Amino acid sequence: MSEEKIKVGITHGDINGIGYEVIFKALSDSRIYDSFIPVIYGSSKVAAYHRKALNIPNFSLNSINQVEDAHSKRVNIINCLDDNIRVELGKSTAIGGDSAFKALEMAVKDLKEGKIDVLVTAPINKENIQSESFTFPGHTEYLQQVADEGDALMLMVSDHMRVGVVAGHVPIKEVPNKINEESILNKLRTLNHTLKMDFSIRKPRIAVLGLNPHAGDGGVIGDEEQTIIIPALEKAKQEGIMALGPYPADGLFGSDQFRNFDAILAMYHDQGLAPFKTLTFSKGVNYTAGLPFIRTSPDHGTAFEIAGQDKANATSFKEAIYLAIDVCRNRRMNTELGRNPLKSYNINSLEQKD
Repeated sequence: MSEEKIKVGITHGDINGIGYEVIFKALSDSRIYDSFIPVIYGSSKVAAYHRKALNIPNFSLNSINQVEDAHSKRVNIINCLDDNIRVELGKSTAIGGDSAFKALEMAVKDLKEGKIDVLVTAPINKENIQSESFTFPGHTEYLQQVADEGDALMLMVSDHMRVGVVAGHVPIKEVPNKINEESILNKLRTLNHTLKMDFSIRKPRIAVLGLNPHAGDGGVIGDEEQTIIIPALEKAKQEGIMALGPYPADGLFGSDQFRNFDAILAMYHDQGLAPFKTLTFSKGVNYTAGLPFIRTSPDHGTAFEIAGQDKANATSFKEAIYLAIDVCRNRRMNTELGRNPLKSYNINSLEQKD
């Protein structure tokens, strides 16, 4: 008996950005429908507008009212907006933000109810989406609240690197207040769990970065490494989590030493994401780890400056779809095998990679 196809929900993101372009390009090869069923949460009218602007006349969409009506060999679309919606390519508008949220809200509802198996989100504009209903700095924080369980971790993933962060979308002046033993240990638990359950890595090795330049240089450039990070690593070790460090960020990335680890935990956003995107841009994926459901997104933004110009690279969006499917299969497999990803191991017996 063949495996049941995975239903992939896709939100259209900001309607004035490159969301529809990367969606069209990622789904342009009909052979990919052999493994999953795409369901776009968006607008047939907006999609038609983008098709015309991009001169893509042959990309057809199957309009449906609910996921249960999705065609297994077509690109399906659920209309989340009314027909009076106005597209203004390349502009940040209140309508663009509202349209992005309506699609996200409907998709997440179906995701929580199990009507779709995974969610892939096209980019939103974090400013124009703000409203009484959406008061979050990004998808990650919104999904954390909606899930109401787990500890969300923004995890950037490529074929040779995984980078998570302790302090995500927060102003840099607030980072020190977010770095404490509890927050580091919680993120390590989540990261260790997702590496086992979602990536099927039996004995993960995690590199932890220092907060200060040169990881504090023994206290010469800050003492957070000695007073906060190292104690957190000792507690993680007692729980069987193989977390090593703290390492200076520049040395770890610059020397290629990061390749010796299954994942890296950075202390704050740019410390981890700047080198990640430098090394993997256009192929990286943002994965929201630590939640009961699966969500991925490309590692780029709305790119208003090139919207409607057929210049967007869809590689990252396509990789986001593939990663979501892989994670879904891994979770199913590990659940069926009865594996406990939180099982403790003797840290001294863990095998190290060559």
